Amino acid sequence: MPAQMYYDQDADLSLLKNKTVAIIGYGSQGHAHAQNLRDSGCNVVVGQRPGSPNYDLAVEHGFKPVSAAEAAEKGDLINILLPDEFQAEVYNNDIKPKLKPGNLLLCSHGFNIHFGQVVPPKGVDSALVAPKGPGHLVRSEYARGGGVPCLIATGEGCSPEGEKLALAYAKGIGGTRAGVLRTTFAEETETDLFGEQVVLCGGLSALVKMGYETLIEAGYQEESAYFECVHELKLIVDLIYQGGLDYMRYSISNTAEYGDYIRGPQIITEDTRAAMRKALKEIQSGQFARDFILENKAGKPMFQALRRQEREHPVEKVGKRLRALMPWIKAKTV
Repeated sequence: MPAQMYYDQDADLSLLKNKTVAIIGYGSQGHAHAQNLRDSGCNVVVGQRPGSPNYDLAVEHGFKPVSAAEAAEKGDLINILLPDEFQAEVYNNDIKPKLKPGNLLLCSHGFNIHFGQVVPPKGVDSALVAPKGPGHLVRSEYARGGGVPCLIATGEGCSPEGEKLALAYAKGIGGTRAGVLRTTFAEETETDLFGEQVVLCGGLSALVKMGYETLIEAGYQEESAYFECVHELKLIVDLIYQGGLDYMRYSISNTAEYGDYIRGPQIITEDTRAAMRKALKEIQSGQFARDFILENKAGKPMFQALRRQEREHPVEKVGKRLRALMPWIKAKTV
């Protein structure tokens, strides 16, 4: 059965005409949602704590930020776009007491609702509208007339009116221009965590580091190792993004394509698949969520130690030096 997709003609933006949309958190996703919705003609209020860089950014963008509680009180649709680890506390202390029957509680990642950290009260609909891209892309694609594909899901007992409002919200941020895929909170949350941990971030980072280390151990120059295992990765990813694996293989040399076929299965083996399945089970069971929540409640000691350790990896040091020699790539630092 084909996936259910929604486009501009399936969503009614006029449903938001007399509504106020509260955006809680003006970070990576928040700034994009707030600006796109405003440009779509919606009334937007931003909840962001004063004294933070994101507060100043919201002011710079023409908003008048208020507290999370005040934003939730003013909003008919309330989207919590804070980092996952902060959502439960802010929700329970500031947002939940202000919710009223008929409100629509939104999120752009189902983590907290799916794992029971945010529980919508009776009479309040809940839904998920999740752009499949970072906030800066959500904003830039909208500004040039395009959009970033989104996922949409509704919470248990969500009314038909709440579902229509969520779809209107997706249109307001530009999602229906590219397509909005119907899903569930469980599917969005679990596949998102799996993709991040196993392929996009965790798997890729480990593969890059191990490839680099293997070349260095064999006596090759660190610059050559960096170019082969890190720098050229963008070329390959861009080709896959444009036309899939087949187009990537069409675009590279026959030597590289042959090596792809014979070496890939030797590196990513059935043992790797078993590790992937284990990671997925730990996500589905809530084990990862529990560990992440407890880590944050303890003050992130392991998280911070791992971050420091990774920043000291040799591939990071040589990469920083080489990127500084290539001003056209507009190197970033944190």
